[in-house]
Amino acid sequence: MGDSVNPFESFQEQVDEAADYVEADEGMLERLKNPERILETNLSVEMDDGSIEVFRAYRSQFNGDRGPYKGGIRYHPNVSRDEVKALSGWMAYKTATAGIPLGGGKGGIVIDPAEYSESELERITRTFAKELTPLIGEDRDIPAPDVNTGQREMNWIKDTYETLENTTEPGVITGKDISSGGSEGRVEATGRSTVIAAREAFDYLGRDISDATVAVQGYGNAGWISAKLAEELGATVVAVSDSSGGIYSEDGIDAVDAKRHKRETGSVVEYPGADEEVTNDELLQLDVDLLIPAALENAIDEEIARGVRADVISEAANGPITPAGDDVLEDEDVLVVPDILANAGGVTVSYFEWVQNRQRFYWDEERVNDELEDIIVDQFDTLVDAYEEHDLPSMRVAAYVVAIDRVVEAAEQADVWP
Repeated sequence: MGDSVNPFESFQEQVDEAADYVEADEGMLERLKNPERILETNLSVEMDDGSIEVFRAYRSQFNGDRGPYKGGIRYHPNVSRDEVKALSGWMAYKTATAGIPLGGGKGGIVIDPAEYSESELERITRTFAKELTPLIGEDRDIPAPDVNTGQREMNWIKDTYETLENTTEPGVITGKDISSGGSEGRVEATGRSTVIAAREAFDYLGRDISDATVAVQGYGNAGWISAKLAEELGATVVAVSDSSGGIYSEDGIDAVDAKRHKRETGSVVEYPGADEEVTNDELLQLDVDLLIPAALENAIDEEIARGVRADVISEAANGPITPAGDDVLEDEDVLVVPDILANAGGVTVSYFEWVQNRQRFYWDEERVNDELEDIIVDQFDTLVDAYEEHDLPSMRVAAYVVAIDRVVEAAEQADVWP
C-alpha cells in the first residue's frame, strides 16, 4: 500500500489539477494550497505511575474565508504535521463542497490510545485542550471527533475550555454526547452521507443500489454504519475488513452481527458467518459493484488501483486514493464519489450541532437526517453539473472546482488586508 505517499503533496496535487479549470490568479491559488497557521506543541502529561510523558500534538487552521475553522482531532501513532495540514485542507474544501458556512481545520496527537488508561487519556486530552483554548471558540475554530476520538474526548475538551474561559459555550466543539449538547444523528452521519452519495452515483449511472454488491474496507464507525445503511437499501455487503484483516461471504455478511463480533473479539476476523478471510488489499480488488474505503488515507495506490474491479467507489475515509491511483481509476472509468462530498455527512451534522448549540434549540433525528439528505443530494447534483458542463476528468476534479470557486469568491469579497 502507498504508505510512503505524503498526504499533503497528494492534497496539493488535487488542488493543482482542479486549478486548471478555475479563474483565479496564482497568488490566490497558492494561498488556497497552504494553511493559514499551525499550532505545533509538546504536551507534558503525568502518567498513572507518576512518570512524565511528552506527546507531540498539532492543530492546523487551513482556511477561514467562509466561516470558522472546522475539523476533527485524531489520536494515532502516524499523526504528522503534513498529515494534519492535508486533512485541514480537505476539510476546507469539504465544507465548501457541502455548501455550509465553515472553513477547514484539523488536529491530532501522536499517540496509540490503546496503550493508555482512561485517566491518562483524560489528562492528555485536557492538556491539549488547554493549549487549544486560545485558538478555538464557536466563532473561531470548532474541533470535532476523528480517528480514535469520540464523544468522551469532545466532552473533556468542552469542559476544559468552559472551565478555563469561565463560560458556557457548547458550540466550541461538536460530536459531543447528547446530554452535553450533541446532535441526534451525528454518530451515523459520515456513513449515512457515504451511502446517500453512493445511491446517487448508481442513479446517475442508471442503476439501482439495491442490486449492488458492496465491500467495505475499515470497520470503525464510518465503515460499519455504511455497511448497515447499504444493507437497509437492499444492497448485499459481501466483504468487510479492519486493521487485522477481512472477511468475505458471497451470500452476504450481516453488518450488525459482524460489528457485534468485532466489539466482542476486537476484530471482524474469524467471524463465523463468513466463507473465507481476505487481506485488506484483496478486499479492495474484489469483484463488487460498490467499494467503500473507510480506513486511513493512501489505501488505494497505483498498484492497488490497477486491480480494482468495483464500478463505484464512495470514499468514507479522507484521502484513501493517491493521485496516481486516481489516474488509473479515471482510465478504467470507475466512478469515484470523492471524500469531500461522500463523507461530508460528519461535518454537515456537526454544522447542524453548532447551529443548535447557538440557538439552544435542538432537532429530532428525523429532521437531522432529512436536512443531511437534502444537502448531499443537492451538492451531488451540483458536482454532476460541473463535471458535465466543463467536461472534467473526474468527479473529484468537479468537487474541487466547485469548492475552490466558492472559497475564491468568499476570499475576493473580503479582499486582502492590510
